[in-house]
Amino acid sequence: MNVFWTRFAVFAALMGIVTACLYLFVNHVVALAVLSAMLLAMLLYYIYQIQRLWRVLDSPAYGEIPSALGLWGEVYYRLHRLMKGWRTQVLQVEQQHSRFIQAIQASPNGVLMLDGEDQIEWCNAVAEEHFGLSAKRDLRQRITHLIRRPEFVRYLARGEFEEPLTMHDVGPHKQSIVSAQILPYGEDRKLLVSQDITKLENTEAMRRDFVANVSHELKTPLTVLSGFLETVRDIPLPEEDKRRYLDMMHTQAMRMQHLVEDLLALATLEGNSEPPSVAPVPMQRMMLQLQHDIEALSAGRHTVTMTCDPAVSVCGAELELLSAFSNLASNAVRYTPDGGSIRLDWGVRDGHAVYSVTDTGIGIAPEHIPRLTERFYRVDRSRSRDTGGTGLGLAIVKHVLSRHGGELQVTSEHGKGSTFRAVFPPERTVVRSATVTDERVA
Repeated sequence: MNVFWTRFAVFAALMGIVTACLYLFVNHVVALAVLSAMLLAMLLYYIYQIQRLWRVLDSPAYGEIPSALGLWGEVYYRLHRLMKGWRTQVLQVEQQHSRFIQAIQASPNGVLMLDGEDQIEWCNAVAEEHFGLSAKRDLRQRITHLIRRPEFVRYLARGEFEEPLTMHDVGPHKQSIVSAQILPYGEDRKLLVSQDITKLENTEAMRRDFVANVSHELKTPLTVLSGFLETVRDIPLPEEDKRRYLDMMHTQAMRMQHLVEDLLALATLEGNSEPPSVAPVPMQRMMLQLQHDIEALSAGRHTVTMTCDPAVSVCGAELELLSAFSNLASNAVRYTPDGGSIRLDWGVRDGHAVYSVTDTGIGIAPEHIPRLTERFYRVDRSRSRDTGGTGLGLAIVKHVLSRHGGELQVTSEHGKGSTFRAVFPPERTVVRSATVTDERVA
């Protein structure tokens, strides 16, 4: 402001000096005419500069700042500095807004903004997926026109948002479970935050089923034991009947023991975060042990054969692998009728170490195969219990193979037999040179 008045005073002084000189050395008419001309010129110049300034102010974001002399040069210079600072601030705000939008878009949760009329102002891609919305198409639409589920409409109308709302069968394929909660903010604004809790709900359902299954599996043998104990205690029985009851009690006790052992094994596998050993497992010795154990379990009721490529090994935890392989082999004994055959194979295929068990048993219908590794899932519950199965064997196999980077492959034909293959990745497969050993066990 001081600069403005200084320059104005200098300009006025110059005009005064020129007018005074003309008045003294010429005459007052000429002095007055020159003064009037200078004032008119100054007025026209000011009008011109005001028009230029108006055009700049009319579109400040795009207009170029003009240049001028004198007072107007100072005005334009200061305006240029002001607009430069303003543009910098606008750019910073736009960058912050862009980063904010990117952060919300990167969120695993759905975010949807509603105005005072419950109309959609903005939503991220996750919210679009959760509720089947389109940010471009559904902008400014009432949320209840798009999410018409009665429980959501009641939740929004009630206005009690302390607890989230759980909605089932939502999403593009109607297979998701979504938790949604409304968070009021600002003046009548609402933020709808959604989260896909399908895995969480499925895990909770599995936990409930697991507890129910364990309770059921223990209830039956405990009931049998309790009944036998009451009979032996309260009723005089011949020694032969007592021995028979004691044998049945022992069978039920062993059934519970096997169940507890499998539960502990499964818990150990699930809770073990350390990777398995990278030392090669002596597979030839393990395969011979498996053959011996299966022949003992079969007790001559089946034909058991085994082939093993001694040059092939797998890096991992020997006891875990033995447990998994034994489960697969013992299942073959349980589900193969007397007179059938069981074959154990160990070798390499396309760089992958493969353990397979092939039987001529009852086979498995295709619809059951995807669920075989679920805990307590049985194709034939009565047969599994009669043969001593706990329903956890294949779940243990799945976890062992998963820890070793492998997978379980099942091929089966109902009534003709099955083949279970444990396939290991090349990085855990060890194949010794043919010059080291050419021996093959069969």
